[in-house]
Amino acid sequence: MFLAATATLFTSACIPAYTQPASDPRISSLIDMLGKTRPPMQAAISPDSTTVAWSVRTPQGLQLHLTDIANPDPGRDKIVAPANVSNGCGSAEPVWSPNGDALAFASTCTAEADKPQQEQIFVWSRKTGQTRQLTHLTGSIDNIAWSPDGKALGFLFVENATRTAGALAAMKPWAGIIGEDGVEVQGVAIVTVSDSKFVQVTPSALHVYEFDWAPDSKHIAYVAANPPGENNWWVAKLYVDSVGPICDSTRSDMVCATSNTPAVRTGPLTPVLDPVTVSGPLHGLQIAVPKWSPDGKHIAFIGGIMSDQGSTGGDIYSIPSAGGTPTDIMPDKSVSASWLQWSSPNAIRYVAHRGGGYVISIFNTETLHPFPESGEAYQQSLWAGNDVLSVSKSGAYAFVSSSYANPPEVFVSRAPKSGLVQITHLNQDLKPTWGKSESIEWENDGFKIQGWLLYPANYDPAKKYPLIVNVHGGPSSAVTPHWPSVGYGAVPFSALDYFVFMPNPRGSYGQGEKFTQANIKDFGYGDLRDILSGMDVLEKRFPIDKTREGLTGWSYGGFMTMFGVTQTTRFRAAVAGAGISNWKSYYGENSIDQWMIPFFGATVYDDPAVYAKSSAIEYIKNVKTPTLVVVGDRDGECPAPQSFEFWHALRARGIKTQLVVYPDEGHHFVDAAHQRDVLQRALNWFETEMPAGSR
Repeated sequence: MFLAATATLFTSACIPAYTQPASDPRISSLIDMLGKTRPPMQAAISPDSTTVAWSVRTPQGLQLHLTDIANPDPGRDKIVAPANVSNGCGSAEPVWSPNGDALAFASTCTAEADKPQQEQIFVWSRKTGQTRQLTHLTGSIDNIAWSPDGKALGFLFVENATRTAGALAAMKPWAGIIGEDGVEVQGVAIVTVSDSKFVQVTPSALHVYEFDWAPDSKHIAYVAANPPGENNWWVAKLYVDSVGPICDSTRSDMVCATSNTPAVRTGPLTPVLDPVTVSGPLHGLQIAVPKWSPDGKHIAFIGGIMSDQGSTGGDIYSIPSAGGTPTDIMPDKSVSASWLQWSSPNAIRYVAHRGGGYVISIFNTETLHPFPESGEAYQQSLWAGNDVLSVSKSGAYAFVSSSYANPPEVFVSRAPKSGLVQITHLNQDLKPTWGKSESIEWENDGFKIQGWLLYPANYDPAKKYPLIVNVHGGPSSAVTPHWPSVGYGAVPFSALDYFVFMPNPRGSYGQGEKFTQANIKDFGYGDLRDILSGMDVLEKRFPIDKTREGLTGWSYGGFMTMFGVTQTTRFRAAVAGAGISNWKSYYGENSIDQWMIPFFGATVYDDPAVYAKSSAIEYIKNVKTPTLVVVGDRDGECPAPQSFEFWHALRARGIKTQLVVYPDEGHHFVDAAHQRDVLQRALNWFETEMPAGSR
């Protein structure tokens, strides 16, 4: 799936000739520079800690590299590729076998001319140097994982997929019987390494989001819900099931495979854990990252209030693999776990959001304290792929990291306390054209709050500068320092000599679960107060021109922009990306309504007042701020009618506004021309509406 999803990023489709204001040449120069970034993808360290596999896009396609950790010389890298390599095809998602003798990966470099850009699973042999194609499927492939015995590969599979699974991708055009026709279900499929037998081991009535092999290679744990998958992750349950012998014809609940079509599991299954019905602190929350303990007795996972699949944060829980009561094994911690892996039957290595960055540590599941010898490594930013870290048998780990000052590269750490080894130097010639960053902390309503501030690129403390406030999406998410990409974002404003404030108000990750849950039934109120109080702090410390302050954000940040301009006239201009203007109408328009109940406490039909309370449209007469509104026409998370409703109201009220709708885009824009246009348009809007010397 990763290959298919990223391929369109570099395909420039024809778009309407949108009317653009005169462009500042600095904007075009900045966008051109960002387009030169070559981000490495999903680093995987070998079990013996000698080699890192990683991929990067080249003019010819995605290229899979093997780098010697002891001598990371790019001229000595081995390129792993199938025999059928042609321009435009590529290989990625490397995963080492348990003994390190083989490397599995996904590739579109096949000889199957009738399936262009179709991923297949390949295995490269370290001993022979040869690659072998294991699958001949039609559909999406994701999250490849070796069985512990090295005999099979499990992966998420959607047969005949027409889109990337999940809510961020563009939704199908509305047609047919809604919710019934064309529903695409993702399940766990397995292919044997020796003879390429296939079987889909999860029930066809369940959409699977994540899975993990049991240490006996005979069972899997997975998080799943009823279809449609993009809507029901928020009520997903934890299941444990036997994978049995591959395609055992004696099983009544298994439809065995013929030729290249996986067998399908058809029988019912009882969940090990249902957060909707469980009592205690996990009740009604979301679960992610299931990981089986080495002794097979427990399954650890992350539980918390989460607003998007893939944006993970919460406490780490453990539950007996046979079922039982889940135990919060890191309660009252001032962090939000985002990834975990068992190191031993009583030790878990984890990555967690903390104060606008990440910590990496190992804690004892019996004492509930970190191991003293493990130390604690701090990273400002980690690439959030299928596996944040790749860990070897000795405890060394590899990851992709960047910051506001440094573009993305692959790094290796041999232990939490040791220094990092930079493996790649893909972007060493790129230098930031924006200003330095600083972590800002303040208090409001009894909460300790953190955010990031970027200085103007040409900062002179004797001058005054405009301020852009960028609110992150989610709301369960966090701003962490990372190198920007072409597309909508906050960092480029700094290059045009703005201060850029990126707060992590209540509802964000990084301060513990109590902080993340602090905006329940309170969208736009406590979190807006946190942001405004943070602005007060900045205005006292820095030379900010209070007459030139702007507000922007995407998704939940788009909602906060729409709502924010109804609550204060402090902002001179605003840009609302994929926002939500009316929670009441939104409930019936989006493709992900299940996410709302944990945050609002009830459906809109049971408590419409709590939805109206946070709806910008209820206070639209207060707006004085010129606002640009942008959205994709096939956005299922924040549908375009929400942007139409806000734009229409502003226009009717005589407030300067503009609505730009991008064709065939979902919540996450993938067309390169659209990514460039939306960023350039936002930059131009603030430059036009907040000119120097304005009052």
